[in-house]
Amino acid sequence: MAMRQQQQQPSGLGAHRAWRWTGVAVCAVALGAFLCACGKKDDKQGAGGQMPAPQVGVVTVQPQTVPLVTELPGRLEASRVAQVRARVAGVVQKRVFAEGSDVKAGQLLFQIDPATYQAAYDSARATQAKAEANLNTASALVERYKPLQEAKAVSPQEFLDAQVAARQAQADVAAAKASVQTAQINLGYASVTSPISGRIGRALVTEGALVGQGDTTQLATVQQIDPLYVNFTQSASEALRLQRAMQSGKLAKAGAQGAVVKLVLDDGTEYPLSGKLLFTDLTVDSTSGQVSLRAELPNPKGALLPGLYVRVRLEQAQVQGGILIPQQAVTRGAQGDTVMVVDPQGQVSTRPVKLGGALGNQWVVTEGLKAGEQVMVDGFQKVRPKAPVKAVPWTPPPAGAASQASAPASAPAAK
Repeated sequence: MAMRQQQQQPSGLGAHRAWRWTGVAVCAVALGAFLCACGKKDDKQGAGGQMPAPQVGVVTVQPQTVPLVTELPGRLEASRVAQVRARVAGVVQKRVFAEGSDVKAGQLLFQIDPATYQAAYDSARATQAKAEANLNTASALVERYKPLQEAKAVSPQEFLDAQVAARQAQADVAAAKASVQTAQINLGYASVTSPISGRIGRALVTEGALVGQGDTTQLATVQQIDPLYVNFTQSASEALRLQRAMQSGKLAKAGAQGAVVKLVLDDGTEYPLSGKLLFTDLTVDSTSGQVSLRAELPNPKGALLPGLYVRVRLEQAQVQGGILIPQQAVTRGAQGDTVMVVDPQGQVSTRPVKLGGALGNQWVVTEGLKAGEQVMVDGFQKVRPKAPVKAVPWTPPPAGAASQASAPASAPAAK
């Protein structure tokens, strides 16, 4: 029994040593992994033991001629509007146009019963014929009396009476002609025509309606929609500021007409045809401080309709040597507008700038930047105080995609 116990004791000691060697092996593996990780970290930090400079997206600015565009609310209006009215009384016999169609000036629209006016015209012509016959008789009597009066075969009084009768007959003929003309006009009014070329709306009366009885009844409305007018308002102070800037030479006029007008529809698309500014009102609204403007816009296909609310992009001036930068590069605050500029050594500094307005999704910078400077657009969260950065060209996001650029964490509230 004693011999068996002594033989089993070394077996237990071997197991204990085996577990101890297993623990040592695990520790060795962990230590190796730790040393490997440290080696990779050292490799990443580099020979100097420093992290590489973070990359930030920048744009290199270049001066150019930049238009100053102001976006204002406006409303479309037909360039000409004509109310089609019944100018004589009568019953509407028929309507001879399609509602909502384009009509020409002088085109027949309604037919009013012309029987009464045709009879009046015929009567006036008969009266004219009678007056002309009387004039012929009176004129012939004067011609017959003329040699007899020279021969003293008729008295001067008789000759004078014949002359007076001839003149009265001439007046009767003139009155008869005027009556014929009046009757002819009334007969023509029975055929209601379009006063202008344009697009006609719905008919306001139907066949069989009695119109023009005591008042001129409105039958329809014709609107000329090519070209269209767009009416909008602008701040009087802003208009005065632009005018002074152009007079001083800081800004140049936009185009030969002095202004270029574009429309933005409610779905955000821009109307392809440009308009021209017609006039600026001379009076400023005392309640709003706004001045009224009107522009003319071509509408050959009739795609735009009167009464439609639109956004008007008004280009009144151009900045010579202006700079365009993405809007996300600008921090707007109560103390002014600023951007972050990266110098050739990778140092970041804050630069105050002066904005002249927006052009799409970009700001127009008029002061504060020079040609060739790099303005940070992306990577604001990577900037650390006094730490250099690596500037890489910024690529704008695809059209329609949301911008992934981050704004500065300490950016103050926008104006």
